[in-house]
Amino acid sequence: MKAQPVSGPHRTTAWLAALAFAGLGLLLAAPARAATGLTELPGLAGDGPVTVFYPSSASEQPLRRGPFTLNLAPQGEPVRGNGRLVVISHGSGGNPWVHADLASALVEAGFVVAVPQHRGDHTGAFTDPGPTSWQRRPGEVSRAIDALAQSPRFAAWLALDRVGVYGGSAGGHTALTLAGGRWSAARFRDHCEAHIAEDFSSCVGFTTRLRGNVLDPIKLALARAVIRWRFDDASWQSHHDPRIQAAVASVPFAADFDMDSLRVPRIALGLVVAGRDVNQVPRFHVGAVRAACGPCVVIADLPEASHGAMLSPLPPFPPGSLEHDLLGDPPGFDRAMLPEVDRQIAGFFLRHLPAAP
Repeated sequence: MKAQPVSGPHRTTAWLAALAFAGLGLLLAAPARAATGLTELPGLAGDGPVTVFYPSSASEQPLRRGPFTLNLAPQGEPVRGNGRLVVISHGSGGNPWVHADLASALVEAGFVVAVPQHRGDHTGAFTDPGPTSWQRRPGEVSRAIDALAQSPRFAAWLALDRVGVYGGSAGGHTALTLAGGRWSAARFRDHCEAHIAEDFSSCVGFTTRLRGNVLDPIKLALARAVIRWRFDDASWQSHHDPRIQAAVASVPFAADFDMDSLRVPRIALGLVVAGRDVNQVPRFHVGAVRAACGPCVVIADLPEASHGAMLSPLPPFPPGSLEHDLLGDPPGFDRAMLPEVDRQIAGFFLRHLPAAP
């Protein structure tokens, strides 16, 4: 039987099938997604190590780091991405591994990601949290950029005229400083004098909580006395690094900032908000930045999230522990949304740090 030309709806169906087949062929021909490589560089000027995540041609494998099993390619051969660097400033007592999911999303978007260890305020040494660390952190970020610039393995792959910074909690404080904000230890003291009962964890850290019992007045009195004694320096703290051109501040400590300095940040500034944050109560911190900063972009507003929402993977906090109370997921928060939040953060950096030529 002689074949008949395809016409009418059958012709349309055949055309769609051909298009789908061609699209499948292109998909199969496309290069595979780069793996997330992992290495560590020595810090400069006595700093701790800089953990680096990067696009790699090697295969990922399960890798144990602390309580986490992560799929990474340790010491894998680097491949070219988009030529841009994002530095992640971890939170108080933090480490690179609680940001591994965000780092992998950034690597998938083409970025190299560097995580400096903040001296005296990381998992292995929690001796100088708060204003003492906040004063050092921006310089540690700048030197992490220098470490990548001096690395034979990465210098040729990166253009460091436009660098991004992501920070959460104390790292968010770092991001706000690098965006042009100025702050002082005395403003930290003044905030705690006025609002310590409402924002207790911000003022005392991960040591204790108010429990509504007879010990609360003692905790408040002791905390106020220590804060008055330690934090009376009214000099403004700031840090300018012209290479940094975009920043994301996630659930930042921000009550000690001069909000006028953040009304028009010197760079693109994105925010991540957690509505049920009891560690940095939003109205004193990220909410105040949001109200002051006209150009700021709210990348994610997560009304059911706690302070630890963007820690991903989340550490296995024991139920009932202080860490679980302050950082654990509240009932009703769905972590399945986090990969999309990570992609939105990567998209923010892609818009403001265009690929290097």
